[in-house]
Amino acid sequence: MHEGALTAGQQEAHSGSVVVFYFPDDACVERANLLARKTRCVVVDNTPDQYVVAGLDSAVCYLPNGKNVGVATALNQGVERLREEAYATALLFDQDSSPSDTLIRELPQLLGELQRRGERVAIVAPAYDDPRLGGVADFVRFRPFVLKRIPATGEEPIDVDFVITSGSCIALDCWPSVGPMDDALFIDFVDLEWCIRAKHKGYRVLGVPWITMEHELGGEPVRLLGRPYPMHSPLRHYYLFRNAIELFRRAYVPLAWKLTELCKLPVRLVIYLCIPTDRMKHFGMALKGIQDGVLRRLGPYSDAGSR
Repeated sequence: MHEGALTAGQQEAHSGSVVVFYFPDDACVERANLLARKTRCVVVDNTPDQYVVAGLDSAVCYLPNGKNVGVATALNQGVERLREEAYATALLFDQDSSPSDTLIRELPQLLGELQRRGERVAIVAPAYDDPRLGGVADFVRFRPFVLKRIPATGEEPIDVDFVITSGSCIALDCWPSVGPMDDALFIDFVDLEWCIRAKHKGYRVLGVPWITMEHELGGEPVRLLGRPYPMHSPLRHYYLFRNAIELFRRAYVPLAWKLTELCKLPVRLVIYLCIPTDRMKHFGMALKGIQDGVLRRLGPYSDAGSR
């Protein structure tokens, strides 16, 4: 798998990275600085202007938006900057991601090897280790009414139906064909929709089981039937429901995913109504998401009266 790999210096010249900031603390800034010593690092900042981000190294390409334009738009801005500078791949990270040197080096290297063999691969991603949820998560494929879980084991890439953004590595030569992330979705299902679109265009989406990255999926988990269940903020639940409704309309989104998500939505509503401390806010924002999804009110959330 690793025959003919680029040297570290060659790989550094071909691979860039994008980090999205939103009210970053000092640790986030230091992680970006560390990343900039290993790869071309573009930081896209969605923090409002009133919040001053200090301490970034001069090697970091800093793109402040002055407001929250959404994860999709911020990632697109970072990717476009790397494309302008003729980079071949883009590693994408949340501000709290701490990728290993192995991930930074080997994901772009693997992508390059596969492309040299003539493989049409859009994105490769590590396995995710969330200790709060029981360790390394499975990769997934869509099946009607339930996701098929593929253990993150072995020494070969695994064809999957989607991967999460943070830690993933995109082949930038596929960007014009697949298109950018969907700005209108703003945050939730942005990665899933892009992967679905890439597969619809004939590209592969691959999980890389021998590379892992610690990553917290969602907020602090709650216990449900004795098992940890990831919980988000009420606003994130708004986007989750709204964007699911939007994706149900799209013909290129697989029916298997739609059927699975249709089964999940009422279960989530029951969970939000029964488990969180501020359950009525979670439930209300989910209902608002359903309403805005039906009415196709996309982009950033705002009260109905301001639309």
